[in-house]
Amino acid sequence: MSALLQVANLRTGFHTHGGVIRAVDGVDFTIEKSGALGVVGESGSGKSVTALSIMRLVDAPGHVEPSSNILFEGRDLATLAEEEMAEIRGNEISMIFQEPMTSLNPVFTVGEQIAESVRLHQGVGRKEAEARAVEMMRLVGIPSAEKRVHDYPHQMSGGMRQRVMIGMALSCNPKLLIADEPTTALDVTVQAQILELMKELREKLGMAILLITHDLGVVAEMVDEVAVMYGGRIVERGPVKDIFTNPQHPYTEALLQSIPLLGMRYTAPLKAIRGMVPSPLDWPAGCRFAPRCDYAFERCATELPPLFRVERQESACWLCEAGARAVPPIGVPS
Repeated sequence: MSALLQVANLRTGFHTHGGVIRAVDGVDFTIEKSGALGVVGESGSGKSVTALSIMRLVDAPGHVEPSSNILFEGRDLATLAEEEMAEIRGNEISMIFQEPMTSLNPVFTVGEQIAESVRLHQGVGRKEAEARAVEMMRLVGIPSAEKRVHDYPHQMSGGMRQRVMIGMALSCNPKLLIADEPTTALDVTVQAQILELMKELREKLGMAILLITHDLGVVAEMVDEVAVMYGGRIVERGPVKDIFTNPQHPYTEALLQSIPLLGMRYTAPLKAIRGMVPSPLDWPAGCRFAPRCDYAFERCATELPPLFRVERQESACWLCEAGARAVPPIGVPS
């Protein structure tokens, strides 16, 4: 398989009165054609800013730093003129946001909004674009699509609005779909329907998916590879099965231990990660997870670890420096 998207040394900063906040600080990953990558982590870890940076949607005072490389089919999106980027955005790369009510225009029908995207990027006439809107609404499972195409966003449920957003994102047959927390605002049964729909459409259309989420259960269902983010950096990445069965980074391990499992006794408390994600204005000098880590030792507080190869995974932890997860030094809590 060949790479569709290659992100290297992605750094995105925001100028504030307190200094520059670097919300994304040296992120690297690759998505293959028709592949699916999940990016997970707590709120504030830099997941959404990563997605917005790829789409070049970071508004001032934010900026993607010049050293960043975002290669999409060999073209560096970080250096394209805005006119060129506008042709790619919504056409070859589409994005679904987590709250459809704020993403859809309340004064236009959903059909008009899908058709507008088709006319803009595909250069077709009004009637053909309207027919495409109906076709997309059928594709995403909206019943009576010929009638519902004339509905306004407020006339639809949250699940239906999210289906409209997916239909709009897919209307131009994108090669890459970026989904930023696409099911967060939906109830559990609708979440399952939307995720199943996305899986079916990926198989049918052959598009690649970048899924941004904090829900590890969603990741297990949807993707092939996982990148775990913390403090603006990727701390672990690898195949989804390996990440879930044999996490190498203490942060990934802690996330998995905080998930309630089927059959778990109600008297057994979930393990919480103590503390909070540090502020980008004051990242720790060493490993950014060290102040919250049960395995941290002296080196962790002073040196920032790179990603080390551990079998089929990579882990940014000094315990993995030798190519395998080491036992913590004596005196370190386990």
